[in-house]
Amino acid sequence: MKYFLLAIAMTVAIGVKAQSTPNQYKIYDVKKQKEISVDGIVTDMKDADVLFFGEEHNDSIGHYLEAEIFKKLNQAYPQHVALSMEMFHTDIQPVVNEYLADVISEKNFIKEGRAWENYNDYRPLVEYAKINKLQVIAANAAARYSNAVTKNGLATLKNFPKTSLSFLPPLPIDTATGRYHEKFTGLLGGHGMGTMKVYQTQNFWDATMAWSISKFTQANKGIKVFHLNGRFHSDERLGTLAKLQQYSQKLKVLNISAFADEGFNKPDWSKFSNLGDYLIITDPAVKGSK
Repeated sequence: MKYFLLAIAMTVAIGVKAQSTPNQYKIYDVKKQKEISVDGIVTDMKDADVLFFGEEHNDSIGHYLEAEIFKKLNQAYPQHVALSMEMFHTDIQPVVNEYLADVISEKNFIKEGRAWENYNDYRPLVEYAKINKLQVIAANAAARYSNAVTKNGLATLKNFPKTSLSFLPPLPIDTATGRYHEKFTGLLGGHGMGTMKVYQTQNFWDATMAWSISKFTQANKGIKVFHLNGRFHSDERLGTLAKLQQYSQKLKVLNISAFADEGFNKPDWSKFSNLGDYLIITDPAVKGSK
């Protein structure tokens, strides 16, 4: 089933009308607690600057919908949409640009761009951007920096040479307190120093992605950004989304939380009402993974 959905998404990427899978997902406007369509989100983006899509990385229906939303955003706001991705690192932005310009092969792009193992899930979006000459932001921090933070904490970033700073957000980077920290420690199940350094790494990823989006919007006025990240980074408007609002307070940001759940036909609003502006709930029976 996953490969069938991927084939659909690849069809979307080259501009051919794709079949929908309405029985495998539901989209909800959280404020109204009402089912809507992709078109509803796209219409709401008229007055917004950034749309977060908080995904589960192995949700095949979610990946299909990412491609569908990206396509419809570009149709509604032609040449005024860019794609931002957790899945690529800031230091390989030139590689991304070279591939979009069609001057390097896809094989080199995947290898030298250090594409994720499940890159095929994101390929439809990149190919759509390439065909339609849309920009793609390599938003996340390279592993060598995040590994250093996990080992030695955020303070270690000040020891990197000046030539590295263009790949990093402004220093120092603060760690979020309150709800985000509670969620993180609850997930890892501890409050030790090791957990804190991992939490600092999480905040480093958040800051890097947020700064990447902020820099882009400052340099490209009027371009709407569609940003993909794991949903922990943006659920409840925390993490990356919260840091973006710190860097660029005037940006209007909308947030999708997408995940598989048995009750996708009837959301449990007592649990889901604060996750985002929109929920995309998919059928776990066809979730799939690579």
